[in-house]
Amino acid sequence: MQHRTVFFVSDGTGITAETFGNAILAQFETRGRHVRLPFIDTADKAHQVVRQINHAATIDGHKPIVFTTLVNEEVLAVMEAGCQGMLLDMFGMFVKPLEHELGLKSNHRIGRFSDASKSKEYQQRIEAINFSLAHDDGQSNRDLEQSDVILVGVSRSGKTPTSLYLAMQFGLKASNYPLIPEDFERRHLPPALVPHKHKIFGLTIQPERLSEIRNERRPNSRYASIENCRMEVAEAEAMMRRTGIRWLSTTTKSIEEIAATILQEIHPDRVTY
Repeated sequence: MQHRTVFFVSDGTGITAETFGNAILAQFETRGRHVRLPFIDTADKAHQVVRQINHAATIDGHKPIVFTTLVNEEVLAVMEAGCQGMLLDMFGMFVKPLEHELGLKSNHRIGRFSDASKSKEYQQRIEAINFSLAHDDGQSNRDLEQSDVILVGVSRSGKTPTSLYLAMQFGLKASNYPLIPEDFERRHLPPALVPHKHKIFGLTIQPERLSEIRNERRPNSRYASIENCRMEVAEAEAMMRRTGIRWLSTTTKSIEEIAATILQEIHPDRVTY
């Protein structure tokens, strides 16, 4: 498989084709070369893509695998007629059977963000990203009641990337707060968070991994020392247990897995896709 080329072809951004295609390829031990080809929205562009795919077939000695989410039927027809790769038309596999089952015709809209300026969901996503950036790492206590979820945990436990993922992927306004030694001494959550306890979700991490991450940022510091990391993690977990906060360890989990668990536990009222 190491010499097999995989193409992701779309008349939009290609995000759907690549996400779906990679999810399928993850079932196999593959090391193929990936080629992204977004915005293929004319027959001329399609002919160029066909030549590129067929050239890869000649060089590799194997059929390229081609994942497409092409809505434009003229473009798809060019691909089907000339492509020497294994063509997997994802929309064709799913949209046409759904049209038959639902008795409805697909709107054949190109891309998830084809008319972003008029999309309420897209504007909510932008607002959520701005909110999450403004409320990163405890920067602001303002408007916390607008948060869909508030993440807490020690510094470098994964709060910021998870907050941004929730905002970008689901349009959720996610705040995050670091638990610091002063909180451990008080043995209480930061006062600003107490009224919003039902929205709080905790993240923790193995001290050894935390020390590695912190040493990349501040090597040989007390902040990154294994002793300090063990103390902070132990205190943070004890606080979350005392206050009844739901939490998980991010040590071996992807951001996607963390986000899925949070959505399952918090049940926010507003989720956009």
